[in-house]
Amino acid sequence: MLFNNQKSDEIKMRVSFDLDEVLFVLPETHKTEPPLIFPFNLIYRERLRLGTPDVINTLQSMGYEVWVYTSSFRSERYIKNLFRHYHVKFDGIVNGTRHLKEVQRDRREALPQKMPSRYRISLHIDDETIINTLGKQYGYNVYQLDAQDDEWKDKIIERAEMIRKREFG
Repeated sequence: MLFNNQKSDEIKMRVSFDLDEVLFVLPETHKTEPPLIFPFNLIYRERLRLGTPDVINTLQSMGYEVWVYTSSFRSERYIKNLFRHYHVKFDGIVNGTRHLKEVQRDRREALPQKMPSRYRISLHIDDETIINTLGKQYGYNVYQLDAQDDEWKDKIIERAEMIRKREFG
């Protein structure tokens, strides 16, 4: 599948973000984007980590595909609509439902709750240590992000660039 202005031999690197405790954070523990205006703040109660729209749009302007990969069962429609209010459009969304259908399928053995390598995701941003640990075993790169960090956007872009240079020359 080719993307706009993409040559057949050009592959876009994919970066994915978890939602809970990564992009969705509590204002009591993290700096957040301003809440949505009424009535949307009643529909979408989650608060975005400060800088979320900027880092996603920056990555996309640099030629990355940006995805959501979450174990939550929020619908794709809900996620798309919430982020649309922040002027963000994801290139792909994997939620708990899609993961169970496409990754776990009929397997008897339980697979990890996330398998970014299954979707050709080169860098996944998550808060869970277990996801970071399993990355080595299942062949994906993880940036662990949980605590408040004013430099988080720059660190993620730097990590993405490092991986892109290593994997895509």
